[in-house]
Amino acid sequence: MRLATIRTATGTRAVRVDDTTAVETGDADVRALLERPDWAAHAAASAGPSHAVDGLDYAALVPNPEKIICVGLNYRDHVLEMGNQLPEYPTLFGKYAPALIGAHDDIVLPLVSDKVDWEAELAVVVGAPVRHATRERAQAAIAGYTVLNDVSVRDYQRRTGQFLQGKTFEHSTPIGPWLVTPDELPDGGPEVVAEISSVLDGETMQRSSTSELVFGAVDLVVYLSEILTLNPGDVIATGTPGGVGHARTPPRYLTDGAELVTSIAGVGELRNTCRLERR
Repeated sequence: MRLATIRTATGTRAVRVDDTTAVETGDADVRALLERPDWAAHAAASAGPSHAVDGLDYAALVPNPEKIICVGLNYRDHVLEMGNQLPEYPTLFGKYAPALIGAHDDIVLPLVSDKVDWEAELAVVVGAPVRHATRERAQAAIAGYTVLNDVSVRDYQRRTGQFLQGKTFEHSTPIGPWLVTPDELPDGGPEVVAEISSVLDGETMQRSSTSELVFGAVDLVVYLSEILTLNPGDVIATGTPGGVGHARTPPRYLTDGAELVTSIAGVGELRNTCRLERR
């Protein structure tokens, strides 16, 4: 099953995305849907107003999650290209909801920096409250997966040892277009094993496999649930593979008008145009 949050003339709506139609579930967005204990059965049985899939206006998949938890240095190839050692524990930082945009929205490049980079990522969306999870409970708590690009303002990120200030500029982080439930994956989940890529103005910048993850989705849910309760709609961005612009010689960054396509096979694709922030 695929679930999305779309914009309509009367506000956002959660929908089940079928082959040619998107059917409203009666919820304002995907987080509201996932807060139902019976969300999967409810979404599968929904028969509300429908929309043609072609031309859907996708909002951020989860417009206002309680938590967005990001994992750094979590692909073997990216760790090595940045000159680091494989981590013993996940490197964690946060992001705030105003950073999130829809799958086809413009990425806003901030006026204060010309060092804005791309980071294709698989994101996990939580579907049930979970704390101190076993691997079995962690797997059951995963509602599904989506695509995210953790667009990063590198000079701000590197100003201190804490990543947050370079990771949460407003209107910078596309997510979507939909959530794919684990049963839709080729092997039935719980982990996504697929090609992940980012393409900038027609040129492939990143191409790897999620099999390169140091800590997989279930590992991360287990670890994070030791620290705090994960709740429905929470987003876990699992990290990016090699090929980021900051690690190139010379470095390469996003520019006004650039077209960025972020894809994960079997999960989805983001298509975003970069636009310089207006004063």
